[in-house]
Amino acid sequence: MTRADVNDVPRPDARLHFGVFFQGVNHWTIWSDPSSGSQIDPASFLRVARTAERGLFDAFFLGDGLRLRESEGGIHELDVAGRPDSITQLSALAAATERIGLVSTSNTTFNEPGDLARRLAGLDLLSGGRAGWNVVTTHNAWTGENFRRGGFLDHADRYRRAEEFLSVARAVWNGWAEGAVAASADARSWSVPGAVGRVRSRTDHFDVDLAPTLPRGAQGHPVIFQAGDSGEGRDFAARNADVIFSAHGTDFDDALAFAEDVRRRLRAAGRPEEALRILPGTEIVIGATEKEAEEKARWVRLEQVTPAVALGIASRLWGFDLSGRDADGPLPAEDPVVAAYDGKFGTRQLGETLDTVAEWRAKADANGWSLRETVIELGPQRGHVGTPAGLAEKFARFARYGAVDGFNISPYLVPDGLDDIVELLVPELQERGVYRTAYTGTTLREHLELAPVA
Repeated sequence: MTRADVNDVPRPDARLHFGVFFQGVNHWTIWSDPSSGSQIDPASFLRVARTAERGLFDAFFLGDGLRLRESEGGIHELDVAGRPDSITQLSALAAATERIGLVSTSNTTFNEPGDLARRLAGLDLLSGGRAGWNVVTTHNAWTGENFRRGGFLDHADRYRRAEEFLSVARAVWNGWAEGAVAASADARSWSVPGAVGRVRSRTDHFDVDLAPTLPRGAQGHPVIFQAGDSGEGRDFAARNADVIFSAHGTDFDDALAFAEDVRRRLRAAGRPEEALRILPGTEIVIGATEKEAEEKARWVRLEQVTPAVALGIASRLWGFDLSGRDADGPLPAEDPVVAAYDGKFGTRQLGETLDTVAEWRAKADANGWSLRETVIELGPQRGHVGTPAGLAEKFARFARYGAVDGFNISPYLVPDGLDDIVELLVPELQERGVYRTAYTGTTLREHLELAPVA
């Protein structure tokens, strides 16, 4: 029994918030199965967004990338290419949806704050206050090759730049005073004199001098999301974000420990605990019975970790190309090669790599696993498996004990992967009083029950 089981329920009225993450580069979305649809057809984006809105989700998230991902100097061949810029795609969805929030993943390393702030403000206006920004800090050198500065930033520098970037963006969004546009056709000028403030900022990373060109949207600012799990990332979220993503949403005790750590950081930053929503990323597999759910989850995992994916994951761990090996054969006998970080995809620290390889070898030997079976069993894991009623009970406990405020769900099939969640799980959650039965606001900030922007 955990300590949470012996205490009174601290949040009896908690309600879960759901987002859907239409991923960019990943192997979690099964694209090779006949039941899977296009990953790039605009109709797929619209189908997912409308299904999520039917399920009263808070937000639709788009992953994004500024360049094809690379691995050891070559194109990572298992990724999806051919998608529009996320803000462009979300602007199209704004006209085809009514309530669901629209969140762009846009990085602060290779954008400029005045330009990106203006584009996000445009999305917020077009959507009636439904825009969000998933603030990410691109770490790799191959993306930098698309830009004049090139290279990549060290970890600490990425967060310093991100914080300066966000400060400028907020100044841009605050640039127009309320009632800036003249109310009468008899006015001498279109805008009230002095109502549009100039934004000037000179920092280590930026030299900005501009006049904002758009008024504030219906929710004041786009909602800020952030997904850093390092100490610097958690501190950044505590100071700046409205929502934090995490990988701590599968095990209850792990999720609660993460949530309590983030709340400590919020208090240290002088912000109230309710200022930040915690939405771990997750995958949900539903079956009519527990046995059926487990069998489906096994199928999902086999489809996600194909032989090529297994060899790719093992290659990044071992530090050299294993693509010519047999995925159904044994683990490599060679020791891993760990070089200093040079901006390549998947570089690991020496200690982490050696410990992981030792664990993999011990468990593979003990269980007679092949390389692919080892990756399936010990590689990146996430998600929840069960019946609608069982999952609803589980999620209600997570929410009422403060381990999460909700989940950002990655469907394993596109575009139909949300159907079971919306049609089977959501009604069970509603029956338990832990999920909304209707939208009560029109903006993303209202959906998330966040305080208005000052």
